[in-house]
Amino acid sequence: MSEGTDLKELKRRMDGAIAAFKSDIASLRTGRASANILDPVVIEAYGSRMPLNQVANITVPEPRMLTVSVWDKSMVSAVERAIRESNLGLNPIVDGQNLRIPLPELNEERRRSLVKVAHEYAEKAKVAIRHVRRDGMDGLKKAEKDGVIGQDESRSLSERVQKMTDETISEIDRLLADKEKEIMQV
Repeated sequence: MSEGTDLKELKRRMDGAIAAFKSDIASLRTGRASANILDPVVIEAYGSRMPLNQVANITVPEPRMLTVSVWDKSMVSAVERAIRESNLGLNPIVDGQNLRIPLPELNEERRRSLVKVAHEYAEKAKVAIRHVRRDGMDGLKKAEKDGVIGQDESRSLSERVQKMTDETISEIDRLLADKEKEIMQV
């Protein structure tokens, strides 16, 4: 394991886990409207399934309102159906080629369930980070066994991999705490 490149690769993979986690929690609905809320919505269009953002523009005209401007008029009903069936608790109002989506207040029970989902996303990210750590440690053990690096260098690099892992998991915990606070804020 060459010190520079493989540590950079491990860091890149850990950063990828953080980016995936950020994307996951961005789709969780808080009290404020965000176009990311509709990220999980998939439309049956033109003989295939595609994300909503490939058939429409999503804007946030007001803090508790989303507007979806469908590009193809024939797709309006499919978009409306997909949003209703997405388990997001949203009821779009059709207005020509646009859909207005009022965001209702979150009740306490829904807030708690969103926090639980955020914790699941965080655990998934932590597992991914631990897998990266394990790959790095296995690579170090193999390099030491093959005589590529010495025992002291292996120990030093192991400590750096562990430090990188701890910092990345701390970042996940910080992001989770921020999101939890945002969700529970009334």
